[in-house]
Amino acid sequence: MWSQVYDPFNNPVLSTLAAAIPVVVMLAALAFFHIKAHIAALLGLLSALAVAVFGFSMPASTAASSALFGAANGLLPIGWIILNVIFLYQLTERKGYFKVLQESITGITTDRRLQLLLIAFSFGAFFEGAGGFGTPVAVTGAMLIGLGFAPLAASGLSLIANTAPVAYGALGTPIIALAGVTGLDMLQVSGMVGRQLPFFSLLVPFWLIWAFCGFRGMLAIWPAVLVAGAAFAIPQYLISNFHGPWLVDVGAAISSMVFLTLFLKVWKPAKIWTSAAGKFKGGSAQDVASVVHSYSRAEVFRAWMPWLILSVLVFMWGVPEWKKVLDGISVFKYQWPGLHNMVQKMPPVAIKAHAEAAVYTLNWLSTTGTGIFIAAMISGLVMGYKVRDLFAVYWDTVKILKYSLLTIAAMLALGYTTRYSGVDSTLGLAFSHTGVLYPFFGTLLGWLGVALTGSDTASNVLFGGLQKTSAEQLGLNPLLMASANSAGGVMGKMIDAQSIVVASTATKWYGHEGDILRYVFFHSIALACLVGVLITLQAYVYPFTLMVF
Repeated sequence: MWSQVYDPFNNPVLSTLAAAIPVVVMLAALAFFHIKAHIAALLGLLSALAVAVFGFSMPASTAASSALFGAANGLLPIGWIILNVIFLYQLTERKGYFKVLQESITGITTDRRLQLLLIAFSFGAFFEGAGGFGTPVAVTGAMLIGLGFAPLAASGLSLIANTAPVAYGALGTPIIALAGVTGLDMLQVSGMVGRQLPFFSLLVPFWLIWAFCGFRGMLAIWPAVLVAGAAFAIPQYLISNFHGPWLVDVGAAISSMVFLTLFLKVWKPAKIWTSAAGKFKGGSAQDVASVVHSYSRAEVFRAWMPWLILSVLVFMWGVPEWKKVLDGISVFKYQWPGLHNMVQKMPPVAIKAHAEAAVYTLNWLSTTGTGIFIAAMISGLVMGYKVRDLFAVYWDTVKILKYSLLTIAAMLALGYTTRYSGVDSTLGLAFSHTGVLYPFFGTLLGWLGVALTGSDTASNVLFGGLQKTSAEQLGLNPLLMASANSAGGVMGKMIDAQSIVVASTATKWYGHEGDILRYVFFHSIALACLVGVLITLQAYVYPFTLMVF
């Protein structure tokens, strides 16, 4: 067994700089050198392997095994989800159903800002709560591009919108994982995060519309933005504090969609914004006239039917009891050779030294992507496709996504290599040495964790123990800092590489990941810093300290 070493150069600064190399290589390749995403991901992976083996003395065979383990997890569940979402989109587009859906939304509002609010924020939050793992960005990105939004707008805005719901995604999985690794009470963790994120659930819709059309454009529809945000934030607080983490996003998202739709029945903006381009440059966008569609209710219902089927099945596949039934007949667990229990995580990253498990769970039937696949097949048959034609479209979808799937596999391989080598923990420890400023920087540690791993769940597993240990050493509330890891992490979701690849794929803008990253990076770090400020106030300043109990 190999034990992780977090300061291999006996110099914290040099060790931290070495640990940052894989992240710098990949992000620089994407954002500054405009290298295609799959090549950038492979370069990042190679640098991560080099740092792990030559810098952190990880056995080469173990490092290679961790990369393969990550690639397998990248293809299932992440790649499997995006493949089947785009398959469904292809089916609806070829039959003309997506065009009907696109124009039917004008029955609610013809204003692009309000369409964005309804789809990217409210509707996307439902998919985050029910499925997570890239599902909301894939669905809303495809819908926005179909509505005529510019590719950069559809990608970037879907990523910004998919922030506040992330901590309770996939029926509360990140919170459940955080409680598990820290030993804290799950309901207390759920409640604490629920006293942090509602502020941002109220803020993010305003931020989203401001990013799209500027301050004046946002100000013109502020009542609707307030309704959408408040109708999400209030249930988010109530459900998380008085029920638990499982149905927070689903309940809050449904509330936001219903209240916003009802509000738009009685309120209209003074001027209708018909441009889908917003303030964005790059890509093309189509404008629409301020007219209501002429489709019958039956035609509109048929157009929405595939997405309703998708919503029902994604929710079903997220229910723990249903997952348990499916796992009972389909799951295969495979101890990854050369990695399982071969790496030992050490204090202070872990509360106590323990071997890291590496079990690949092939839950092919219970994974969310399978629910999406079944939804797509049912929808295809309902739309009149023959079985032979369905598989022809599926093969076309695989060919379209081949580079995206390679990229996702390489991104996860990089993330798992840094995780099992302790490289990301070295970065985390740099944040933990900030003393009285730790509430702020500890929050950014959560942001870094999601940016590196692509998952709030993975970030909580990675840094949850470190947050608890650091808080106890500094005399801070462990519950506050463990929760801050998850709350801060949600803002890293928009810049993690796999989310950007999912967004570029869903919007048919593969090859422009660097453009998307450059656009969302400021929004990500600015919002993460605001979360850090709130956590600092909760740690030290009355009356915010009353929220910590």
